Amino acid sequence: MALREIKLCLLGDSGVGKSSIVQRFVSDQYTESIPPTIGASFMSKTLMVDDKSYKFQIWDTAGQEKYRGLAPMYYRGASAAIVAYDITSQISYEKVKDWIQELHQHGPENIVIAIAGNKCDMDDLREVETKTAETYANDIGAIFIETSAKTAENVKELFKEISTRLPPEVLLPQYSDSISLRRQPVQKKKRCCSGGLPSSSSTSS
Repeated sequence: MALREIKLCLLGDSGVGKSSIVQRFVSDQYTESIPPTIGASFMSKTLMVDDKSYKFQIWDTAGQEKYRGLAPMYYRGASAAIVAYDITSQISYEKVKDWIQELHQHGPENIVIAIAGNKCDMDDLREVETKTAETYANDIGAIFIETSAKTAENVKELFKEISTRLPPEVLLPQYSDSISLRRQPVQKKKRCCSGGLPSSSSTSS
């Protein structure tokens, strides 16, 4: 079995439900009112996908404009980023494009980007059409999925899809024989011109 540790950063406007998405994914819970994130918060969860184990190290960044300058600290070195918007807010969707541009300019070269249209349980208040966001995501090669942290719809699927898009070359062995060193039998060799006893050796594990 293989384990991969994934640094993932959540980006998006304030109030789109980034923290709720993380809470739903990590603990399968939903809180109606979560205080705004200050700076960033960190949570982790391991997910099994196709017999591989992915440990997501999730940095949930603050959406307020005054904290935006801190974002590079969290997406630097990230393997993946989720850029979230609220399907009932056209303004929050427009901010997605700014984040994508920033990631392309300053983010890691091979970062996997997912666009999440959150609050899809509020379809009657929708301002952003699914096809509009989906077409944009396809144009830039990003994952697209609509989620609801409230009902849990597509939240787990979002992280599963990210897992399948990650390049495989940095998979790390979770269990390896190299972790525990085994003592090997020592073959005694005939020695000539030896005036002393062979020195003892020890193997630490």
